[in-house]
This record gives sequence, C-alpha cells and structure tokens, in this order.
Amino acid sequence: MHDNQPQDVAPDALPDVITRYLNAHRTHDTASAISAFHPDATVIDEGKTHQGSSAIETWLTRSATEYTYTIELTGAQEVDAQHYITTQHLEGNFPGGVVDLHYRFALSCGLIEELLIEP
Repeated sequence: MHDNQPQDVAPDALPDVITRYLNAHRTHDTASAISAFHPDATVIDEGKTHQGSSAIETWLTRSATEYTYTIELTGAQEVDAQHYITTQHLEGNFPGGVVDLHYRFALSCGLIEELLIEP
C-alpha cells in the first residue's frame, strides 16, 4: 500500500512508457503496446490475471477484437515516481456501452511491471 495521496497531473506529464501503451492500446497496435511491458509483467482486468508477455499479448488481442469501442484519457494522477493512475472513458458495443475505468500502473526499469484495470 502507498501512503502517498495521488496528485493530479497533466496527461503529457505521464511517463513515456504509459503514454506509449495508452496510444498503442487506443489504436489496437498490439506490438507497440506489448513493448511497454516488462517481460514478466502482470495485467489484471475483469478480475483475471494475465502474467508474462504471451498472456498479455493474448489479452490485448482479445480486447481489441471482442468489442468495438473508443477510449478517451480523461484524467491522470501520480502516486509516486513508480505508480500512476489514469482514468479512461470507454464507449462501445460492450455490456453497458459506457464505462470509466481506472488503469493503475506500477513501473519498474522504465517499463510497466503491473497494470490493474478496474472501475
């Protein structure tokens, strides 16, 4: 747990690796998105854990093809130098049609070590 209170930051103040991932994810560029992750990174989305490059690549590919949706970055926060939270607004043909999700990033060695996606 972090005692630090998240501080709002401008989206362009996010670390490059997070911006690269978010842009690649928005354009369904799986190769660029996967390059932002540490080889043994963990992604937790919809309560499921995806560990390692091949599992994350499968998750990215599935999420890009399962539904059609738009993603808009609506907020960014810095917890500390290695932990960031972004808020993404999604609209599309998934159940509910509209959702705001928090992407909680943990960085290590300039790459994403962990990504937790939750409402």
